[in-house]
Amino acid sequence: MTRPEPDTETAEPAQARLIAHLAAAGYAPVSPPVLQPVEPFLELSGEDIRRRIFVTQDAGGAELCLRPEFTIPVCRLHRQRADGRTADYSYCGPVFRLAAEEPDEFFQAGIESIGRTDTPAADAEVLGLALEGLALLGRSSPSVRLGDMGLTVALLEGLSVPPAAKRRTLRALAAGRSLDAVTNGAEGTPGEDRHAGLLAAIQGQDPQGVRAFVEDVLAIAGISAVGGRSAGEIAERFLGKAAAQANGGAGLNAENRAILDRYRAVSGDPDAAARDLRALVADAGVRHPALEAALDLFEERTGFIAARGLPIGSFRFQGGFARNLDYYTGFIFEAAEGGGPVLVGGGRYDGLLTHLGSPVPLPAVGCTFWIERATGAGR
Repeated sequence: MTRPEPDTETAEPAQARLIAHLAAAGYAPVSPPVLQPVEPFLELSGEDIRRRIFVTQDAGGAELCLRPEFTIPVCRLHRQRADGRTADYSYCGPVFRLAAEEPDEFFQAGIESIGRTDTPAADAEVLGLALEGLALLGRSSPSVRLGDMGLTVALLEGLSVPPAAKRRTLRALAAGRSLDAVTNGAEGTPGEDRHAGLLAAIQGQDPQGVRAFVEDVLAIAGISAVGGRSAGEIAERFLGKAAAQANGGAGLNAENRAILDRYRAVSGDPDAAARDLRALVADAGVRHPALEAALDLFEERTGFIAARGLPIGSFRFQGGFARNLDYYTGFIFEAAEGGGPVLVGGGRYDGLLTHLGSPVPLPAVGCTFWIERATGAGR
């Protein structure tokens, strides 16, 4: 049985303080339906997520699922209520997802800020509210890790990495894998010649369509992963091989690989990281307007974070910290304690509203609290 969603009168004291704090900051409480259409989650996370969510059908045969998270449901609610306009939302309630060593139903709270164009200030505000919220939940000294998907993408653009190799590189970064498989001259997979016909067929095809095709074929066969790779990752591998076949080996060249390895190794507080990043770009001789803009935004965001009185000297930016490129587009962060699981995390997802059908591009940023983890419930 689904537990009722909490409010400030029935929630535990720390949780109630969090809900009240987010509302007082101007984030209107909302409660999106528990039942959601499954397509947006599959499109953004890949068919592989199907094995981790609870799926059903309505009377007309359309697939629905119990919400596995809140960001997509809140964005869908925004489209119904205030499409094309600016709005800030908060939420708290159960989500449903199969996860190792954790309950299938657990509580999340969070905020989503949609439509604000003062990007660095909005990023800093969400980070600040995330840490204030953790303190209200009894977690006052978390370690904070920062990343920037927008900066990573801009660096790849500045290096003129071919599109297919760029996608595969981003996926490798998000998964924490080596870039060996993306590098030109990497050893091929035994039996690869058997795929020559398929590679020729998908050259120049829409990447999203190719991914969907591979994911559907594996789903029909009841296969969620092969050799530790998800269906989406397998599709990306085929796309990369097809592009390499068409362009004579269009992957990462040795020089770009070395620059990206150096980028992944950047680690330090935001001010130190900015110096290291600019030194890296200068040493590599990379000149690209998007990269310069991303570095300027990085430094401007740091200024707004410092202006909120947050201890930026204790935060750590990591060039190798990345997330799903189909979802996050800019600033990302997470906070934990003592090497434990993430207590709150979030970031910028400027393309999501457009993906969900909004006719007007809307920037957005938000964060999510794992309530049971942060409060120690059930431990």
